[in-house]
Amino acid sequence: MESATDARHENAILTCARMARADAFSIRNAYASGITLMRNAGAAVADCVLAGFGDAQRALVLCGPGNNGGDGYVVAQRLAQAGVAVRLFALGEPRPGSDAEIARSECAVPVLPLDRFDPGRDDVVIDALFGAGLARGITGAALTALDRTRESGCRVVAVDLPSGVNGDSGRDLGGAVPADATVTFFRKKPGHLLYPGRALCGTLVVADIGVRPEVFRDDPPDVFENEPGLWRSRLSRADERSHKYARGHAAVFSGGRHATGAARLSAMAAQRAGAGAVTILAQPDALDIHAAHLTSIMLRPCAPDDAYDRLSDLKGCRACVLGPGFGDLASARPIARLTLEGANESGLHLVLDADGITAFAQDRKTLFDAAASCAEPALVLTPHEGEFGRLFPDLAEDGTMSKLDKALEASRRANAVLLYKGPDTVIAAPDGRAAINSNGTAALATAGSGDVLAGVIGGLIAQGMGPFEAACAAAWLHGEAGRAAGPLTIAEDIVSQIAPALEPLL
Repeated sequence: MESATDARHENAILTCARMARADAFSIRNAYASGITLMRNAGAAVADCVLAGFGDAQRALVLCGPGNNGGDGYVVAQRLAQAGVAVRLFALGEPRPGSDAEIARSECAVPVLPLDRFDPGRDDVVIDALFGAGLARGITGAALTALDRTRESGCRVVAVDLPSGVNGDSGRDLGGAVPADATVTFFRKKPGHLLYPGRALCGTLVVADIGVRPEVFRDDPPDVFENEPGLWRSRLSRADERSHKYARGHAAVFSGGRHATGAARLSAMAAQRAGAGAVTILAQPDALDIHAAHLTSIMLRPCAPDDAYDRLSDLKGCRACVLGPGFGDLASARPIARLTLEGANESGLHLVLDADGITAFAQDRKTLFDAAASCAEPALVLTPHEGEFGRLFPDLAEDGTMSKLDKALEASRRANAVLLYKGPDTVIAAPDGRAAINSNGTAALATAGSGDVLAGVIGGLIAQGMGPFEAACAAAWLHGEAGRAAGPLTIAEDIVSQIAPALEPLL
């Protein structure tokens, strides 16, 4: 059986710098030379072209001056040997003594200048101009070639990443042409999963080229693609001796009489995620509304001035959700502060969502100071783009940082697990771990979807799951539930699909 460590290593995401270290490790330890890695990479791309684009009239290979171009020379040679009509266009010369120069010397395909590049609709273009480490915009002949590729409507296979996409941020630095397929090597990079890079890659192939996973022994990864192998072993599994409080008790704070639906969605989601007991804490005038809709979820009255005391009185409660439809921002602040300040003693975790986040837009220091008092992170923040900007305006406005970097810095600043929502949701922990979610779906863009997500996080933490693992698991389950519910889903449908998504993992 695959161990949790093996699964994490398989799901590791490597920045460009870390990928360079992995290459160097393999070369330094004589597992493979640099030119062997390059030959293997080019062979993998050529295999992808032959398997998926063999009907093309011609294969037009664009080679840059670096290692990405070196891969391209190998591709051109392999395709020519396979009988494909190949034309090869180069931007500059490889650096003398480099692996790319060796690859060019081994390639018998004539090299043409880039200004003679003439793609047609029936061709396939192999984009090996620039690699993932590109940090500047594309100009001159390279930009012209990419524009011609786009205008031709031909199919494109990108080597590592479409030229113009930064491998660490996924940002399009200008000129990137959407690929039909992208072949990368050893492990994915952040730019393969963060938008807009993810949308530009097309079908992503991760090829084994001889880089050795032993690199992780001394340089363990801390960023991962969010897959069950990352957290499955931490899921709670009830047995015949379990009772409802042993399975976990979660609480959800409700809004007023005319804003109760969001809290119910969160509470039902916590229950479907496996919590044995779920309680809604609501203002007295809202209890009858909840009672008309709920059966197995418990109800308790609370007023703004005694909400934290009511929460503390709940038997065995490990997690509470504050924010969905809550409305009363002034009351949200003391509830959150007291919960965090008492977390070392109570063991309570706070999932702060929606209005709970907005409540601290002008009082961030109070929230961060309270979270900093926790020996272990007890706060989970679930902001979407706008809410992230309210809590971390300087990070939100920083155009040099990737979404991953922003999430990690915000997590450290707040001493909180942070789930930065979006089509490329990033989950970050103060200790530097992070995961990028890749199973989101447009079906989740519906009212109440975020309330469901917050409830799943609370339900998993209530069962004893760590907050980082719970946030990762909830994001993945939320995506699977949305996919199962279909393109016209509503939030209640997502709730109904949480248990079917979770059960096979247990």
